[in-house]
Amino acid sequence: MVLFQNLELELQGLLKEKKYSEIINIILSRTNLEERSAGILNILGVCKTLEKPNDTKNLSQAIYDFKIAFLREKKTPIGLLALANFIKASCDLSDLQKSEINFNEIITFYDESKCENNKEVQSSTVMVYRNMARVYGKLNENKKSLFLYDKILKSNLFNSYDLCSYMYLQCFETKWKQSDFFNFGKFIDKNLKYYPDEKLLKLVNGKKTKIRIGFLSADIRNGHSITYFLKTILSNYDKNKFEIYLILNQKNEDRTANYFKTLVDKTINIINKENVEAINIVRNLEIDICIDLMGMLSEHRIELFKNRIAPDQILWLGYCNTTGLKNMDYIISDHNLIKKNEQNLYSEEILYLPSIWNCHSGFDIKREQVKPPMIKNNFITFGSFNNLDKINDETVIVWSEILRNIKNSKLMIKSSINRNNNRLNKLFSDNGVIDSIIFIDRKKEFEDHMNLYRQIDIALDTFPYNGVTTSFEAIWMGVPVLTMKGFNFNSRCGESINRNINMDYMIAENKEEYISKAIELFEKPERLVEIRDEIFQNSISSSLFDINNFSNDFFKILSSVFDKQSNAP
Repeated sequence: MVLFQNLELELQGLLKEKKYSEIINIILSRTNLEERSAGILNILGVCKTLEKPNDTKNLSQAIYDFKIAFLREKKTPIGLLALANFIKASCDLSDLQKSEINFNEIITFYDESKCENNKEVQSSTVMVYRNMARVYGKLNENKKSLFLYDKILKSNLFNSYDLCSYMYLQCFETKWKQSDFFNFGKFIDKNLKYYPDEKLLKLVNGKKTKIRIGFLSADIRNGHSITYFLKTILSNYDKNKFEIYLILNQKNEDRTANYFKTLVDKTINIINKENVEAINIVRNLEIDICIDLMGMLSEHRIELFKNRIAPDQILWLGYCNTTGLKNMDYIISDHNLIKKNEQNLYSEEILYLPSIWNCHSGFDIKREQVKPPMIKNNFITFGSFNNLDKINDETVIVWSEILRNIKNSKLMIKSSINRNNNRLNKLFSDNGVIDSIIFIDRKKEFEDHMNLYRQIDIALDTFPYNGVTTSFEAIWMGVPVLTMKGFNFNSRCGESINRNINMDYMIAENKEEYISKAIELFEKPERLVEIRDEIFQNSISSSLFDINNFSNDFFKILSSVFDKQSNAP
């Protein structure tokens, strides 16, 4: 026993030196499976995940090591740490293989591990909570994820990921007011790490021949919606006046990332850089304005903005709400999204674009004007292609009310991400409309995805977290989007989109009107035909797809920000 205790101490020392391959060889050569303690098995699994992070074989082997470690010591600190690693590695493998994981086994192990009142295992328990929240995210169980993050927050062992995830997930539910987002954002700001000046390069705001703009994103990859909106401005700006820097925070750089590199002056990737090093790398670029395209999303680097990486910092596109950060200077919006009397509920100064807050570069897909499918089908088909996270309990209740009031009506649901439908199946079943629901699997080809819109009469927007990309897609294909007025930025995106194509009729004041409008359009097919024709004829020339005017307005605003900074005392 002493021999293996000494071995474990030796391995921990090597682990600190990041000698992963050496550790693996030592364990495999000196021990057999039966002899390996939970601690040694956990170290073995960790080294397999770190030696080849994207190797599915290594990851599968690590999952087995973590599993055995947990089963040997279920409620000890090392056993719970092994469970946390088991859950994380299982989720990572699922992401790599784009497949579902053994959720039942994970949930069973989680239930067996609970020892919440034991302070000796609190740290390990928090790690289990954190990774289980990720599992529930994959199961489209936002409420359960929020419950676990709430436990983490109460433990005072939270990190920036926990704080940001908790705030982001609230966007999908209906309990928070904008004041809640604002106040919690300030709490995040207070609890993010601030690095002393002596560790950081001096922030330079010198005179240059061009205005340097940086865009920070983790989503410049094939098929991601961010790329369609970002392309609008990166492919259409004055290269004599602006110099564009693309700052990536992502592991893989695919053909889309490589394409975007051709649009900008310089690209760097900070994914493997610790915060201090990343801050210094960006500061060294002497960027004038840095635009955060992530906000509170899971891959966030919000601590970089907390410590300021540019003289002016702006939030746009990825996260549609306030950050609460004092050093996030601006948020780009339009007058439909943030009302003048609500500016005090955002920590950022509002930069209002004249028409809409973003603009789509368009789709490489054939458009053809068609009559509503219900004329041929003799039944109406609604549709939602939003991420399933956005379909909360209240949304299901409202949609179910529509379906119950329209005989033989159908609702087509499809997400861009493969997600487990058990929660939605149960919700629609409890509301008596499961036979009206058509779940569509994720389409490999984008054209197949877009062609699904030809089967839809009306797209139903989610609330309070509205669709954005899916609404642009529907409108491009001539399909109207029924949305509902909200109370903040992310709940008014549908309103802004519809107002910019003169479709005020498709904006409901409340749930009751949302239901009644859906029913009315079924009962008055001639009105639906009229609306669809109008959308098809006018949408492409609208501000939704007017890349030239949008780009001009966007860079005009950035110029004004730069001038303000330059003229500051």
